[in-house]
Amino acid sequence: MVRAIINGKAETENEQDIEPQLCSLLDRYSQPLFHELFTLSHISQTNSLIASYVRRGDPVSALTLFHSLRRRAHSDVVADAYTFTSILRASSLLRVSGQFGTQVHAQMLKTGADSGTVAKTALLDMYSKCGSLDEATKVFDEMRHRDVVAWNALLSCFLRCDLPVEAVGVLREMGRENVELSEFTLCSALKSCALLKALELGRQVHGLVVCMGRDLVVLSTALVDFYTSVGCVDDALKVFYSLKGCWKDDMMYNSMVSGCVRSRRYDEAFRVMGFVRPNAVALTSALVGCSENLDLWAGKQIHCVAFRWAFTFDTQLCNALLDMYAKCGRISQALSVFHGICEKDVISWTCMIDAYGRNGQGREAVEVFREMREVGSKVLPNSVTFLSVLSASGHSGLVEEGKNCFKLLREKYGLQPDPEHYACYIDILGRAGNIEEVWYAYHNMVVQGTRPTAGVWVALLNACSLNQDVERSELAAKHLLQLEPNKASNIVLVSNFYAAIDRWDCVEELRSIMRTKGLAKEAGNSWINVPGFNRHAISLSA
Repeated sequence: MVRAIINGKAETENEQDIEPQLCSLLDRYSQPLFHELFTLSHISQTNSLIASYVRRGDPVSALTLFHSLRRRAHSDVVADAYTFTSILRASSLLRVSGQFGTQVHAQMLKTGADSGTVAKTALLDMYSKCGSLDEATKVFDEMRHRDVVAWNALLSCFLRCDLPVEAVGVLREMGRENVELSEFTLCSALKSCALLKALELGRQVHGLVVCMGRDLVVLSTALVDFYTSVGCVDDALKVFYSLKGCWKDDMMYNSMVSGCVRSRRYDEAFRVMGFVRPNAVALTSALVGCSENLDLWAGKQIHCVAFRWAFTFDTQLCNALLDMYAKCGRISQALSVFHGICEKDVISWTCMIDAYGRNGQGREAVEVFREMREVGSKVLPNSVTFLSVLSASGHSGLVEEGKNCFKLLREKYGLQPDPEHYACYIDILGRAGNIEEVWYAYHNMVVQGTRPTAGVWVALLNACSLNQDVERSELAAKHLLQLEPNKASNIVLVSNFYAAIDRWDCVEELRSIMRTKGLAKEAGNSWINVPGFNRHAISLSA
């Protein structure tokens, strides 16, 4: 029962009810651990036992032992900074880690165990894993002595929160403070450069790795991942082949394979795969690349490899395979893969719904959604599932089905609609000619505290244009250009609207802005597979 509550499996009406339940259960189940405490005559022994539980991935036992320790009045065994450090790591593993972590922090302040660098770093790491960015940075600012581990913890914090620009700022600050960079620091730097697509900065980090004489084997996976992320497959291959005779782990092979596939370097991808026994992760990564490139031929080759090595029982691989066939327009093969998945998860169902939706079969998508709901609590639809159903309903003109889906999202499953959900819903209502319902949905979104994005304004502009609501169309156009003034497709959309109502002065003004800014709408393009090489074709009508 203790584990059920911690892992979120217990039925509670409110998250605030978890804490008293858990404390009550800890009281009950901590009794058997008293005999362990009686045999531990020093806090260092208790710390070792707690740390061993954490290393084994058993935070429940660690917290139970800690709770037992707090209940004892034995003066010789009192929690110190190392005790709290292990407990913070244990709390980071729990679903309700924020609640526990805050309580532990309060106890540390009360006992004065929060002043050391190790304890502060553990606090920073705990808040980082809970997503409490403000608390994490506050702890870091309070640190008097910051070693490289503390700086690395702050780096990880920004990367976990998807803030690569701030992470690069931390790296620059480390340079100004003359902090000696570790392998972990350099890996984080490369990850930040990959997220920012900062090729030159990444090359500088690579140069720093070489100049500092750091272990290239340790950093090679990060380097390969960085170069493939920015499309420099040749540089990634140079790093990969420079480690001739050195041990390479599966992560490096997987990164190299997926990078080659994303860049359509299939010969190199299959050559790299030939160096190691195929694994499900590498094949899944390669299939994702095929989906991105709509490359059916390469996807089929990888399907054959997966079948030969009996990986078609892996749910994640099958999900990627289903998605690849769907995006390549092979709905029958996608359905065959779907039916062959032994344990369908929410991604499996969502991929199949999306497969039907993107191929213009909205009713089939809605039917799969109905079947998913009939499965019961074993697999529950998430926000992405609802987005796929709404998109499928909109593209197939299924107004009532779309309305029902939007209602289920909030009322039955208790999910908060994102701007993307509202954009799809507005599109459905606009296509049906329900312009007043369109604006009712928009105002309801604002009341709920959801800020409209460019996608929402695009949907509103299209809905108003379709229903000849000129006044509110101009309002939507104004907000769209304010949000994304340098996006060519938005300017073209607004220009087309003004052309439709014979406002040629506005059309010319917008085209002049595009010329001044050097903007151009991206041309449609496709790949033509020819045995031995590829041909890139650009659509002249785009």
